[in-house]
Amino acid sequence: STLCFALHILMWSRFSPHVDALPFMVVEFLCTGTLSGLVALFTESLTLADLTAAVVPLLFAGVLGVGVTYTIQIYAQRFTPASVAALLMSMEAVFSAVGGVIILVVGVNNPNLGLSGAWEGIRLVFGGLFSTGRTAAGQLTFGFNSTNVGNMFFRATPLILTGLSVAVAFKTGLFNIGAPGQYLMGTAATLMLALSIPTEVVPAPLVWVIAFLGGMLAGALWGCIPGLVKAYLNINEVLACIMTNWIAANLVTWLFDISSFKNVAESTKTGYIYKTTYNGVATAKMGLDKLFPNSQVNGGILIAIVFAIGVYVMMSKTTFGYQLKACGSNRHAARYAGIADKRNIVISMAIAGGLSAAGASLYYLSGNTEFFWSTYQSLPGIGFNGIPVAMLASCNPIGIIFTALFMSMLDISGLQLTNLTAYNEYITNVIIAVIVYLSAFSLVIKMWIGKLGRKNDDGADANAEPAPAAAPAPAAVPAETEKGGDAK
Repeated sequence: STLCFALHILMWSRFSPHVDALPFMVVEFLCTGTLSGLVALFTESLTLADLTAAVVPLLFAGVLGVGVTYTIQIYAQRFTPASVAALLMSMEAVFSAVGGVIILVVGVNNPNLGLSGAWEGIRLVFGGLFSTGRTAAGQLTFGFNSTNVGNMFFRATPLILTGLSVAVAFKTGLFNIGAPGQYLMGTAATLMLALSIPTEVVPAPLVWVIAFLGGMLAGALWGCIPGLVKAYLNINEVLACIMTNWIAANLVTWLFDISSFKNVAESTKTGYIYKTTYNGVATAKMGLDKLFPNSQVNGGILIAIVFAIGVYVMMSKTTFGYQLKACGSNRHAARYAGIADKRNIVISMAIAGGLSAAGASLYYLSGNTEFFWSTYQSLPGIGFNGIPVAMLASCNPIGIIFTALFMSMLDISGLQLTNLTAYNEYITNVIIAVIVYLSAFSLVIKMWIGKLGRKNDDGADANAEPAPAAAPAPAAVPAETEKGGDAK
């Protein structure tokens, strides 16, 4: 990690700060993976055969996945029914190809699985969302699984909003890696408001609205901190976001530690905060529980979709959105054009923080989730998962809806893979990590393709035949002059 951080500093000092940092991050990931593999190899915790078995399928998946992921980003630029269909098929192709190769290699090399177990794993990769279990004879069965589909929508709700959080900041030229901290601050504010306001005095729906808006406000204020230091002190927002993430984690731990919201009613859950249903507050189902019975789905997914549409309209159809994107394209040119760049940077990070906190609010206001607090509060993975969700959709707000559904589908398929086969639970994390890695690497491929296209254009111009010389213009005939010097 120290070597990779030093590499990042060297690259950042060598190139202009306006250069896209994502290719540099890819190099850092490559160095991290290489160093980790070499350390494991030389400490004899990993054999050369194991290392080869891990690298070969990843290389194969990389060749196939980079091209398809690049296609995803192209189709995400234009939102039409045909492009949505192509986007979904491309994502399914990436997941199936990458997941199938990894599962096949692991299954063949595991005596407890073999080819038959690998085949079952591949089938669950393709159709895990619609898996219904096993027959009495042990055969896998498939069909419409309302529980899995409903849970997919429920898991996608916070991912849509954290993805929007990253996308809004990215459009303004900022990398919002502070979504986990904003998510935690939204969680704390939402739960404290939802559990502290008595529903005997204030109606439960009004308490829900207050808790939701309060969570968004807390996240927006927390997002302003890196925005302010970026705008007025020119401190890199990535460093500021990392610091605010861990400050939020410790602050939330302290607030819940001294609070009366710890679950003491159930002796086995003292490490959890009460569910909001303890105070009679929960998100309305809006009829979705009848469409997808036995699942956690509620109206939160509809609210998240409305937010995505609203962000799309704001960024694409309003003057304010144009100003944000102008600041992201070139902050100095935007300032020269009369756009308040510092104000827009702060507002952009505030919007990003509010969106991330809204994801936390909808997740914990569902009434069937509970927050685990501890003396060492870890950062929520949903906040970080918003980054690949936004990048897979090329920061298109409408595309983020589908990439969030795709990522939540991976979780559901992973659960089915773990419950119905002998595969380890971490195999899903490996598949997701590879897909995220390929989505980042596709940006480098896109840059290479652009350079190659420009080089071909320059070569075509050099080989073109020179244009014939233009005919000389006829000499001007001097005007005759009469007496008195007046020209005719």
